[in-house]
Amino acid sequence: MGVAAAREVIWVYHHSGRGPALARLRPGVCPLPACARHSIYGVRVLLTNDDGIQADGLQALRRALIALPSVELVVIAPDGNRSAMARSITTRRPLWVQEVDFEDGTVGYATDGTPVDCVRLANLGLVEGFEAELVVAGINHGSNLGDDITYSGTVAAALEAIVLGLPGIAVSQQSISRELDFRVGSGFDFEVAASFTARLAAELESIPLPSGTLLNINVPGARPTGVTVARLGKRIYRDELSLVDEDDTHPRGRRLYRIYGDASFERDETGTDLAAVAAGQIAVTPIHFDLTDRDGLDALQRYDLARLVAPAAEEVGEPIVPAGDEAMER
Repeated sequence: MGVAAAREVIWVYHHSGRGPALARLRPGVCPLPACARHSIYGVRVLLTNDDGIQADGLQALRRALIALPSVELVVIAPDGNRSAMARSITTRRPLWVQEVDFEDGTVGYATDGTPVDCVRLANLGLVEGFEAELVVAGINHGSNLGDDITYSGTVAAALEAIVLGLPGIAVSQQSISRELDFRVGSGFDFEVAASFTARLAAELESIPLPSGTLLNINVPGARPTGVTVARLGKRIYRDELSLVDEDDTHPRGRRLYRIYGDASFERDETGTDLAAVAAGQIAVTPIHFDLTDRDGLDALQRYDLARLVAPAAEEVGEPIVPAGDEAMER
């Protein structure tokens, strides 16, 4: 089954002690329409992440967002850690969704899907009457810098927003140990990141960004000394194939490998998100989804690729009829 077809058969089951086990009449719609909203005015924000709905980073940002009178907030997030899921989606089974009570008396929605699934659930009407105008993902436990963003579930959720024509913000927090690779350190202070991101979200409409742009924010583990608008840096991955264990009891024998090592960056490269965070600055990087290589496009258009078609067709016994001749035959 193709992805497009598979998406058509995703059903959403809703479980709550205060409602039916299955939203039979309106699948995918919350039976308590106002249960996750905190304001009737201002920008409508969907908050999600990849660390799970109970993660400290998401909760810090949730509190900062609901404190703003201009924000109407809905939280839909994975029910557990989905780090490094990138743009994975769930197409071969239905998605469970369950109400989760927060300590301040409000609720969110936890799903066994991916971060991208969370954005899709909101877009398809999980919460009745709520249409997100902005997707905020985070606060991630650990940085998402340079090439790492391609693996990140946090950034993927914000990317899904711009796929849907919405602005997106992804925000990540370095730990107090100030690590600069993808490994999660210990000890996080999310308060500055939460306050900065909430205020940015409230003012985003006034920032003259091109459509289809998301903001990737990385906050250093020490108190920031400023904000740098930076490009993505280049990672240097020091991966290796490392044998961890062997299982001789397995019928065919098997080995356990670790393949990912640490990661660094070009220390003399300036103007990057990696350099900014290393210098104690908040890094803000505008990102778009268009992956087209413009220079490569021009180079390929100048190369005669059409001359390869006829030999390729002849090899499989399907001669090519020139376009002009085909038109005359008709």
